[in-house]
Amino acid sequence: MSDRPSNEEFLQLADPLRRELLAHCYRMLGSAHDAEDLVQETYLRAWRSYEGFEGRSSLRTWLYSIATRACLTALDSRSRRPLPTGLGTPEAEATAPVVEQPEVPWLEPVPDGLVGAGPGDPASIVTSRESIRLALVAALQHLPPRQRAVLILREVLSWRAAEVAAALDITTPAVNSMLQRARARLHEVSPTLDDRVEPLSPDRQALLDRYMTAFENYDVDAIVELFTKDAIWEMPPYPGWYQGPENIGRLIVTNCPANKPGDLRLVPVAANGQPAFAAYLRAGGEYHAFALQVLTLTGARVGHVVMFFDVSLFDLFGLPRGLPVEEGSAAK
Repeated sequence: MSDRPSNEEFLQLADPLRRELLAHCYRMLGSAHDAEDLVQETYLRAWRSYEGFEGRSSLRTWLYSIATRACLTALDSRSRRPLPTGLGTPEAEATAPVVEQPEVPWLEPVPDGLVGAGPGDPASIVTSRESIRLALVAALQHLPPRQRAVLILREVLSWRAAEVAAALDITTPAVNSMLQRARARLHEVSPTLDDRVEPLSPDRQALLDRYMTAFENYDVDAIVELFTKDAIWEMPPYPGWYQGPENIGRLIVTNCPANKPGDLRLVPVAANGQPAFAAYLRAGGEYHAFALQVLTLTGARVGHVVMFFDVSLFDLFGLPRGLPVEEGSAAK
């Protein structure tokens, strides 16, 4: 009779770590969908080899090591997941037609609840809001996979260099060298990564309320007023990105299918430790899933919006694909 633990016994020990492992795989891969698959693979590998686990490290460290190696294997055959801002300079003309590039494996957002980053969540001790913010995950995509793993294990999870070396089967000096190169590269692509996600104060909540109202009322002047002077707007799978409030306003007027009050309804959500909105577009007697916006707030204004047009993300966030028109207060 095998000594392998039953599914129930193994999951009782390992399941409490699932959400933080998903956050780890998400940082590595830049895709919440791929991260879910790799966490499943991690648990399958761990269950199969659990009888050989000797307890020389904690179960948590052992699972992270398996997850990291699984992610590195997966990344051998995958391209990095960029945002449009990672591909080139901003578009000069916001009134030009936008053309999508669906063949690019774009970066995806992740729901706070999926990775245990919500307020008061026990897993938030490990999955801090800063560690999954969109700018950081996008910057990590510029690193080679092993450098990415080293930086995450050392900087996010605070592992010792010797622990990282054991997990990746490399030397401690190699870990230190990779970490140094990874830090330098991150500074090149995003020198402001030390910025922190600030708590949602009453003033910031009021800003979000005004933002939502302005979009639902199709008040472009009010929308423009809410942005910082160097605000950025990007919207995968469209490769172009736009900078400056007036430019963003022209983009909305020219290219957004919503063109009157009540055409859009915004539902507040939380993604990557940041405020976000699920946007629904009115068509006939229903609002249909349209896009997911993730916002970066800078001071008392909106500094950056990433608008994801992959409606499969609505399923990931537990959101319906449609809403009745009568529920939209702006659709009267």
